[in-house]
Amino acid sequence: MMRALWTAASGMQGQQKSIDVVANNLANVNTTGFKRSRPDFQDLMYQNLKSTGSPATSATQVPTGIQIGLGSRLAAVTKIFTAGDFTQTGNELDLAIEGDGFFPITLPDGNTGYSRAGALKRDSTGQIVTPDGNPLSPSITIPTNATKINVGSDGTVSIQVAGQSASTTVGNIQLSTFANPSGLSSQGKNIYLPTDASGTATAGTPGQNGVGTIAQGMLEMSNVNVAEEMVNMIVGQRAYEINSKAVTASDEMLQTANNLKR
Repeated sequence: MMRALWTAASGMQGQQKSIDVVANNLANVNTTGFKRSRPDFQDLMYQNLKSTGSPATSATQVPTGIQIGLGSRLAAVTKIFTAGDFTQTGNELDLAIEGDGFFPITLPDGNTGYSRAGALKRDSTGQIVTPDGNPLSPSITIPTNATKINVGSDGTVSIQVAGQSASTTVGNIQLSTFANPSGLSSQGKNIYLPTDASGTATAGTPGQNGVGTIAQGMLEMSNVNVAEEMVNMIVGQRAYEINSKAVTASDEMLQTANNLKR
């Protein structure tokens, strides 16, 4: 009965973490470029009371042993990098990635972060930056006399100047891909950092060698499905509740055993 208490308690702890993941997904339902997370669980070790295949007699074996499970635990929280819905904004510096790839961003500490959020801006010097002021890598600067900004599907950034009919190229946006995007480390602020699990970033030109293309005037929204997350929340809540019932049942059985002498 004590085993059941701890087993059910591990289930409650796991479902609490599951609800935490669902809550974070729902909190970011309108976050540009956000990728939802999914909790992955695994069972814990088993107590072998009778081993499978052990001899029952000199001529027979036990076909199925006796194994008592000791609960479950959270094994991983996996980022799901499916594409979110695209919304048209008309803003010249709103960029969406169609397909695989991340925008490389130069962080304040000099390291390079990676993002799917393309809500870019111009700072006081004309440099293209994120809402936090971090520039793209490589850096691209828009001249102050530019009247129109064009971003091609291949990442080519060109401008038009008043009185000139021809466009002038001012830079090229590069995208980075990873062998295992789910291995990236989320840093908040729509930024990911590479890890040993994700592999190193591979820079590429949009539209070439499997790298996604860029759509100007569009934003990729969160890939969170509210209906799916609500169902996951209900399932997690009910699982938490039934595990609490197992704790209560184990407690009542212990109470009965304690009262045997009365």
